[in-house]
Amino acid sequence: MNSLAGASRSLPLTGLRVVEFTHMVMGPTCGMVLADMGAEVIKVEPIGGDRTRHLLGSGAGFFPMFNRNKKSVSIDLHNRAGAEVARKLAASADVVAENFKLGTLEKYGLDYASLSKVNERLIYVSHKGFLPGPYDHRVALDEVVQMMGGLAYMTGRPGDPLRAGTSVNDIMGGMFGAIGALGALIQRGITGKGQEVQSALFENNVFLVGQHMLQYAITGRPAAPMPDRISAWGVYDIFTVKNGEQIFLAVVSDAQWAAFCDALGFADLQADLKTERKYATNNQRVQARPTLMPVLRERLATLSAADLTSVFEKAGLPFAPILKPEDLFDDEHLLATGGLADITLPDGLRAGQTAQTTLLPFTMEGQRLGVRLQPPKAGEHSGELLAALGYSATQIHALRADGAVG
Repeated sequence: MNSLAGASRSLPLTGLRVVEFTHMVMGPTCGMVLADMGAEVIKVEPIGGDRTRHLLGSGAGFFPMFNRNKKSVSIDLHNRAGAEVARKLAASADVVAENFKLGTLEKYGLDYASLSKVNERLIYVSHKGFLPGPYDHRVALDEVVQMMGGLAYMTGRPGDPLRAGTSVNDIMGGMFGAIGALGALIQRGITGKGQEVQSALFENNVFLVGQHMLQYAITGRPAAPMPDRISAWGVYDIFTVKNGEQIFLAVVSDAQWAAFCDALGFADLQADLKTERKYATNNQRVQARPTLMPVLRERLATLSAADLTSVFEKAGLPFAPILKPEDLFDDEHLLATGGLADITLPDGLRAGQTAQTTLLPFTMEGQRLGVRLQPPKAGEHSGELLAALGYSATQIHALRADGAVG
């Protein structure tokens, strides 16, 4: 599979202009999805750049991950002339995306009510912590909504709630914002009018745990945290095998159970024994897990992870090695299918150096959506974008001298 970066044919959103007032992960994810599909996405940053550029630790990858294929303009919204530039830029957009605290952009005339008066075709994507309601004044983070939305409870051990290991709500909240934008674009093609789209962290999290809510509604039994769950499958677990290696193995159907027993020579487990341990059906295996799993763990402990990988792959059974994120840079499938792409880092100790980033997890016409523009330096495109808005070189110089733009 080839990347679409540099391809001659048009991407699906070519010609669409998106102006984003975003930071951190949620809003930038929405812009990245639209940018990867061909939109011209203009990131409005404060003078000196988005603070996300300089985060350490778990935030070090935020900016280069979610801001490829974008242009950057630096504007001081607190400056009257700068705010006017931002409004003029927003007026040129098909889509405006933002993820600031409720009421922040209204102060600068950059809210949907103000901008839609100038351009009724505008689609405005607002990313918040909560949809309008009793909680909408609260400050939300991914961790906040995971805790209050049941996800941390389901992820951790009983009595030990644990957030998921990545920014699931921020990323998915941005994706849902992009999905809403695409739907609004289709409707605008029919009606000629834009609309406001709202996406929120809390509601995204509730959507994620909806399956557990329905589990309770149907069974009358609360869903147990995942480490303490009653599995739907008889064999669906991590096994510690030879030399202390770990591997995830699953058997989720009766046909797979037969294949599992045949492949590993466990005919005695497949047979209908004259004991209380009957394993013929999945539900029997689920009920027998307290006796079945110790037997399987003892037998599989003599095999290596490589042995089990070979057996399960040949038998067509589900399995997975236990990898760390850094291991994926060498994953043969990602490398063969073009799942990673080179980017030039714009900031930090490795500024100007190359790293690999992950692409959107789908293809269009058999091709991955690649990197056309490197993650921008702060204000890298300010001059060209202002000139395209009709500002003269003298006016741009004056705006820079006044600190309105960078």
